[in-house]
Amino acid sequence: MDKRHLGTALEVSAIGLGCMGLSANYGDPVDTEHGINLIRGAHDQGVTFFDTAEAYGPRTNEILVGEALEPIRDEVVLSTKFGFEFDPRRLNSRPDHIREVVDQMLQRLRTDRIDLLYQHRVDPDVPIEDVAGTVRDLIAQGKVGHFGLSEASADTIRRAHAVQPVAAVQSEYSIWARDPEAEVLPACEELGIGFVPWSPLGQGFLTGTVGRGESFAANDIRSRFPRFTPEALEANQPIVDLVSEIAARQQVTPGQVALAWLLAKSPAIVPIPGSRRPARVTENLLAADVILGADDIAEIDARSALLGVAGARGSGHETYR
Repeated sequence: MDKRHLGTALEVSAIGLGCMGLSANYGDPVDTEHGINLIRGAHDQGVTFFDTAEAYGPRTNEILVGEALEPIRDEVVLSTKFGFEFDPRRLNSRPDHIREVVDQMLQRLRTDRIDLLYQHRVDPDVPIEDVAGTVRDLIAQGKVGHFGLSEASADTIRRAHAVQPVAAVQSEYSIWARDPEAEVLPACEELGIGFVPWSPLGQGFLTGTVGRGESFAANDIRSRFPRFTPEALEANQPIVDLVSEIAARQQVTPGQVALAWLLAKSPAIVPIPGSRRPARVTENLLAADVILGADDIAEIDARSALLGVAGARGSGHETYR
């Protein structure tokens, strides 16, 4: 698979693997052996970029990813995220907490360094300069390779970058979640920061496999998300119809069109689709070979902008800070 760069020095596969869904938010966790085989199978197909977080589980996804990647640790880029307490669940990016949880992450991940460490969500009670300075110190100690932010505003990105260069920003971005285009993506381009879209397939919606009126189990996070109510799914169906129309024309799948659209937006964009199914992982990775023409990109941009999107993204409380 082709490689891309996040920031100036972090080289990764053009498509990574988001590992969250193996342990959290989409039903019961997968069997450990299945998860390990899926992760290693993705690596066999060229993936060198794997994404997890202490919040996924919590903590259990890091354990799974660490076990899966241990034999190939030096061949991959491993990213994880800090920023929460879990009993009760709340934001916490205090410097002492960051240092404590990084040591715990290293143990769970079976490694001596974290290649890319993100702040999972901006903590309004801790100045971003203090967060960036703490990660800068961890980089100097060799525990962390690069610094990242998630769901941060352009202003926060600039302030953090002035203290410790930011290699990547991870935020929701897809054909039906284009919020970063206004300010965040321009800031990343200006500063030479890579961009990592989470939910690049709209949590499955853009694959065309989520139908009108579909319901979700209580342990599926989509059961609580505004864009996945029956009414929103019905209202948003024209977006899937658009992607499916382009896919039929290109003789590929809708999901591959959604990923190829992201890849065509910038060479600094590296999507991290996730799946529990090896066949779906393979399908997603083949999107790296799908070339959308300028006319296709323009059509998707123009028509999707006119369609609009019903329902707030994520939990309905996602906001850049």
